[in-house]
Amino acid sequence: MDLNGAAAIISGGASGLGEATARELARIGATVVIADVNAERGKAIADELGGVFAHTDVSDETSVQAAVDAAVATGRPLRGVINSAGIGWAARTVARDGAPHDLAAYRRVIDINLIGTFNLMRIGAAAIAKTDPVDEDGQRGVVVNTASVAGIEGQTGQVAYSASKGGIIGMTLPAARDLAAIGVRVLTICPGIIDTPIYGSGPEAEAFKAKLSAPVPFPKRMGRASEFARLVRSLVENDYMNGEVIRFDGGIRFQPK
Repeated sequence: MDLNGAAAIISGGASGLGEATARELARIGATVVIADVNAERGKAIADELGGVFAHTDVSDETSVQAAVDAAVATGRPLRGVINSAGIGWAARTVARDGAPHDLAAYRRVIDINLIGTFNLMRIGAAAIAKTDPVDEDGQRGVVVNTASVAGIEGQTGQVAYSASKGGIIGMTLPAARDLAAIGVRVLTICPGIIDTPIYGSGPEAEAFKAKLSAPVPFPKRMGRASEFARLVRSLVENDYMNGEVIRFDGGIRFQPK
């Protein structure tokens, strides 16, 4: 699968892993559609990369349909759907004061992380299905979803986040089986501890990041967004990768806390 001359839509493309992925795919010739809620940053990145910005709430069907329509409207065949949008949340199922986990907060995490991923995958794949195959295998496109190591071994306080990411992991294989009929592959990446702007900057931030990365076996550091982006590209380009969940974590295994 060669994205040169094709369109790719990246949710969460205005920052972090999504931005790095958008930059990598644009670098190899893709027309990128930045689907994000951050209009100012998203439009600036899209303009810089010669792409398109679509203000997108991934949990909203109409919003996602408009973003996919924007990708189709580029005139390039839509070949890549990259799900990177997501939010974090930390709260115990029952707090130390005896209060139960806030249900609205749980639903919001599920809505954005899990339902949002499915929403873009299903609508994006439907658009990909209308394109011509690119090879004798009948391949039309690729979906790469972003889960987390927390979806496999969630820590204390990650019940909502882990449930959302575990759901993404769980739908990888059945989605790949479903979409085989239209020549679309589905893959999921599970990042560990990745260095993104969310951690801030300065001595305190660096000390905190050093503490986070201490349990990583090797390399003894946080992962880089650019490394994630290269993994996305590699999965897109390797036509025999399908239905797989890939850990991207330097060998770390999360402890309870």
